[in-house]
Amino acid sequence: MSEHTQALPAQDIPADAAKPAARRKTLFALLGGVVAVGALAYGSYWYLVASHHVSTDNAYVAAEMAQLTPEVGGTVRQVSVVDTQAVKRGDVLVLLDDTDARLALAQAEAELARAQRRVQGYLASDEGLGAQVQARAAEQVRSQAQLVSAQAELERARLDYNRRQALAKNGSVSGEEVSNARSALNVAEAAYQAAEAAAKQSAANLRAAEGSLKANQTLTRDSSVDTNPEVTLARAKRDQARVDLARTVIRAPVDGVVAKRQVQLGQRVQAGSALLSVVPLQAVHVDANFKEGQLRTVRIGQPVTLKADLYGSEVEYHGKVAGLAGGSGAAFATIPAQNATGNWIKVVQRVPVRIALDPAELRQHPLQVGLSMTATIDTRSE
Repeated sequence: MSEHTQALPAQDIPADAAKPAARRKTLFALLGGVVAVGALAYGSYWYLVASHHVSTDNAYVAAEMAQLTPEVGGTVRQVSVVDTQAVKRGDVLVLLDDTDARLALAQAEAELARAQRRVQGYLASDEGLGAQVQARAAEQVRSQAQLVSAQAELERARLDYNRRQALAKNGSVSGEEVSNARSALNVAEAAYQAAEAAAKQSAANLRAAEGSLKANQTLTRDSSVDTNPEVTLARAKRDQARVDLARTVIRAPVDGVVAKRQVQLGQRVQAGSALLSVVPLQAVHVDANFKEGQLRTVRIGQPVTLKADLYGSEVEYHGKVAGLAGGSGAAFATIPAQNATGNWIKVVQRVPVRIALDPAELRQHPLQVGLSMTATIDTRSE
């Protein structure tokens, strides 16, 4: 160092050397202010907005799919749809061979006609049996009268015989007259016995006729041809046969898109076997699986904002909370978690929340079952 070089006193330091330090202090002050403003803004946002919203991307489009199953067995004669095909409610999807059903209907209609004629015969028999009862009653009256007449004739013959027998003792009448009186008494007794038997027979005939009438009336009591139980049963079988015939035509129960078609032409299907499904895309909903800690303030009816990965952030759906599941997803799993085992790790559970969508928005931007969604619930409304 030169001998002429000497340290400068502090008061002689140039002003340019102090500027960086002041600038750093200013920058630190600005940074602190920005951080403070950012913290205040985030705190305000959290308190006013974020704390009243819960969100999840574990959400998927779902629908109450209609599964078509035949109500009667038969051979598939025609399949009119394929997977992904849009159908309207009432469209014919599958036809079964209706030969057996038509024959069963014809047989049921014939049985109904036969039952109606049989009941008409019952009603006609009522009239005939009623007339027969009246005739038997008249016969009984006549036989009773004949019995009374025979009894009177018997009494007269007995008195006549007794009188002649008494006169025969003193010779007032001949033995021939007594014998004739005795014969007349025997004839009167026989006539009486015949009249008595006829009266009993007529009474039995009357009871038999009345029994036949009651038995026939039991089949027709309090009913006409149309309301008779036999006709009603035959008509019910006829109606069932008609229903079975109609069920050979399988129609779409709702508007939607065909999915999971399993039926093939010529296949023999049984009642209850799965043929295909119809997905009502106009009535889909979203199942959002929220963490259990997010559900403290979630209530039915709260508004929900949703976005679909299919359309991105450009399309926004609006819906409402329609319901909360009765348990977590793990509780209803096919193989539920065994939390009672020794090696246990706590896992945050998720509960499915059903979200109803706006039908107008669905018509404008359709969704398919299974698509991923992001759901945000506004919990400010209790």
